[in-house]
Amino acid sequence: MAAADPAAEPTADPAGAEEATNLVAIDGRRLGSRAQATRRRLLDATAELLETEGILDLKVVDVARKVGTSPATFYQYFANVEEAVLALAEEVGEAILGLVPLLEQPWRGPKALDWARLLVDGFISQWDTNRAVLRTRNLAAQEGDRRFRDVRNQSLSNVTDRIAQQIADNRAANRLPQEINPYAAAGAMVAMMERMAAYHFELEGRGVSRQAMVETVARILYQTVTGRRA
Repeated sequence: MAAADPAAEPTADPAGAEEATNLVAIDGRRLGSRAQATRRRLLDATAELLETEGILDLKVVDVARKVGTSPATFYQYFANVEEAVLALAEEVGEAILGLVPLLEQPWRGPKALDWARLLVDGFISQWDTNRAVLRTRNLAAQEGDRRFRDVRNQSLSNVTDRIAQQIADNRAANRLPQEINPYAAAGAMVAMMERMAAYHFELEGRGVSRQAMVETVARILYQTVTGRRA
C-alpha cells in the first residue's frame, strides 16, 4: 500500500489555534485543519464521481486519483466508499433544516401559500444541488441499507413532523376531516415533494415548467395542510 500523504494525516490542532471539531479519523483522532481540508476534498470528489458512477462501481482508487492522493489517505478517513457517501448524505440531509422555519408558525393568512411555495421550491433546489448524493441515498435505502434509510428518515422527519402538527391542529379546529391521519397525510406530502423534486427535469421535457410544478405542488400541499382552497 502506498504511503499516506503526510500533509493530510490527522493531527491534533495547535493549542488555541483551531476551533474544536467533532470530525475524527478512522483511529479516533480529532482532525486538524489540513486533515479536514483533505477529508473535504475526498468528499467533494466522491460526490462528483457519483454523477457518472453508481456506488457499487465507484472505487477508492478512483476517488484518491481524482484528489491527487493515495488510497491510503482515503482510508484514514473512511473505511470504504459507502462510508464517504453516507457522510455526504448526512451533510445534505442537514440542509433541509433550513426549510423548517417555514413550518414553525400556523399556515394562516395571505402568506401561507407563499410559505408552501418556498417549501416546495426548497425541496427542488436541494435536489438540483445534490442530485447524485440524494439519488444514491434513496436507492441504497430502498435496497434495504439501514444506514442510508436512517439518514433519509432523519432528514425528512424534520419536515414531516411539522407538517403533521399543522394538519393535526387544523383537524382539531374542524378545518379538515377527522378521517385524515395527520402523519399519514404529512408523509404523503413529503413523498410527493421529494418525488417531484427528483424528476422535475423529466417533466420539464413534457412541457411542465419548474414554476408550474412549484405552483401546483404548493397548492396541493396548502390545501392538504389547511383544508382551504388556495
